[in-house]
Amino acid sequence: MTLTPETTVAEIAAAAPATIAVFQQHNIDFCCGGKIPLEQACRTRGLDVQSMLTHLRAVVLPATTEPIWTDASLTALIAHIQRRYHEHLRLELPRLSAMLEKVSNRHGEHLPETLLPLKQTFETLRSELIEHMATEDQVLFPRIVALENGDPLPAENVEAWIASSIEAMEAEHEDAGDALAFIRGVTAGFAPPDWACPTFRGLYYGLAQLETDMHVHVHLENNVLFPRAVQLAKRLTRRE
Repeated sequence: MTLTPETTVAEIAAAAPATIAVFQQHNIDFCCGGKIPLEQACRTRGLDVQSMLTHLRAVVLPATTEPIWTDASLTALIAHIQRRYHEHLRLELPRLSAMLEKVSNRHGEHLPETLLPLKQTFETLRSELIEHMATEDQVLFPRIVALENGDPLPAENVEAWIASSIEAMEAEHEDAGDALAFIRGVTAGFAPPDWACPTFRGLYYGLAQLETDMHVHVHLENNVLFPRAVQLAKRLTRRE
């Protein structure tokens, strides 16, 4: 669709669910109060409509190809994972949780077999991912960076410590994958009902994007970062 100042907020949100996060960021009502031109909504919020159009158009463009990280330093790869995935998840998980709460309160009685298990599974996943990322950011990743930088090795067997820590992280990745697979199944492939409101549609779109991001996120850790970290730990340990 062509985005113009005259296009209504509701039309934009319906045609391009990725824009919902932008509207939420700026407290623009895209649901019940969304049947007004974008220009009017921006004026009400004191926002520049051309800047808003630029932002909206950016989020509906196809995603760029994921960079190749196999030859990058582990430090650079970790920084990318933290910036692109961890920081994003810490913002996105509460946003999706709030939308799910709203949709459940509004439609839970009509779809108890869908929304109740969806909410339970998502909230467990959210809690586990927050804890998982904290462990990586505060414990595992700093140790990998220290190894690459040649910092003094601690007294314990670093090779064994890295291997066991990664094994634990990979097990948690499997649990997250199972939760995402369940969410895909219970939402019928993230397909909202025909009568779903924009918030409902935005929730399912956000969950689909979460699954897509998590697949790349886990791939970068399991298949690129972790094997290289294990090999580095082996080489450094055997030099001692």
